Amino acid sequence: MTNLIDKLNDKTALIGIIGLGYVGLPLANAFIRSGFRVLGFDTDPAKVEKLARGESYIKHLESATIADWIQQEQFEATCEMSRLSEPDVLLICVPTPLTDTRDPDLRYVASTTAQIAKVLRPGQLVVLESTTYPTTTRDVLLPILDQSELECGKDYFLAYSPEREDPGNAQFSADRIPKVVGGIDDASLKAAVSLYEQAIVEVVPVSSTEVAEACKILENTYRAVNIALVNELKMLYDRMGIDVWEVIEAAKTKPFGFQAFYPGPGLGGHCIPIDPFYLSWLAKKQGLSTRFIELAGEINSGMPEYVIQRLSEFLNERGKPIKGSKICLLGVAYKKDVDDPRESPSFVLLEKLLERGAELTYHDPHVPVLPSMRKHNLPEMTSRELTPEFLSKQDAVLIATDHAAVDYPNVVQHAPLVIDTRNVTQGISPVNDNIRRC
Repeated sequence: MTNLIDKLNDKTALIGIIGLGYVGLPLANAFIRSGFRVLGFDTDPAKVEKLARGESYIKHLESATIADWIQQEQFEATCEMSRLSEPDVLLICVPTPLTDTRDPDLRYVASTTAQIAKVLRPGQLVVLESTTYPTTTRDVLLPILDQSELECGKDYFLAYSPEREDPGNAQFSADRIPKVVGGIDDASLKAAVSLYEQAIVEVVPVSSTEVAEACKILENTYRAVNIALVNELKMLYDRMGIDVWEVIEAAKTKPFGFQAFYPGPGLGGHCIPIDPFYLSWLAKKQGLSTRFIELAGEINSGMPEYVIQRLSEFLNERGKPIKGSKICLLGVAYKKDVDDPRESPSFVLLEKLLERGAELTYHDPHVPVLPSMRKHNLPEMTSRELTPEFLSKQDAVLIATDHAAVDYPNVVQHAPLVIDTRNVTQGISPVNDNIRRC
């Protein structure tokens, strides 16, 4: 281990990152900025080719940055998993989705770990960063890596450190977010802490990989439960004629005991819609039920249907059904000002509107072409320009993502009906009573 620690301290260690997506690329940026060389692995040849040309496919990481990596010979991307023996450190940043029955799907983690085991060499540190349930590192990764006949804690090292990316938030880049780290053993923890101390603002060691894994689940379950609470209150307050947004703003003035969460058309992103189900699945294995968490998941999962119901009511006020109505969905990314569509509720909204016979279009300044999504069967679509002529021909414009680049006064000025799920039209004067919030 001494040799690895020395190489980390003098920054001669080669950092390998497996999975060059919304987690892996910003992580590469953090290590490159601190003076390391990075070898990136991805199974998508198109991504590898773009990176080799110095092109970014993630909005908040500029192409000029990647081009500079290449020019300075600090970064290389490859699809060749046989090269996994080259890096001194391997950071696993692959997807961890749910199955159709909402069980954890660890096939990408397991297959990646099996590829590492084939070429694992003494002195390497392996760290899982993908979000998962407690015990994954010890019960899934460790047995696979041990098939290499190398001994963990002596020949190689294994740790877990959950990713904490906040896409689109310049205040919290990957290197500015404290890193929780848990090791399989003391030697592995020491190696992982030494790694992240070189590139991250603060490292928070914990006693085990299970604690680090549970920490990530707690963070996102906390958000999911609180968002479910305000989503449920939104439905109640809508029926009572009370503006939930005004209620939240008033509650925010309390200087203690309250943190603001906001309602919306559903949960998006890789973590918050998925992580609580990891925990409920794990609880069932322990013979327990997590009723609170499951209820929150039920409420959040039901929000797209609620939005469609309210849209139908607003159209009915004008003598129109959803079937045959021209409806433009504003925003398909899962959050404001990013190009990340993962688990976006907009895809559920699009499917439900198509099922009901709507003549559907969309606009998203960050997603020019509707991406193919594994769970959704949608036609090919491209983002439409929000011209006065286009807007005036719509029966309704449904705001699902509150991108700052959208000219909302222009939308309100020209669209006959605007349904706002994000409160972004607050303060804009309606035209002929054409704004509805839900």
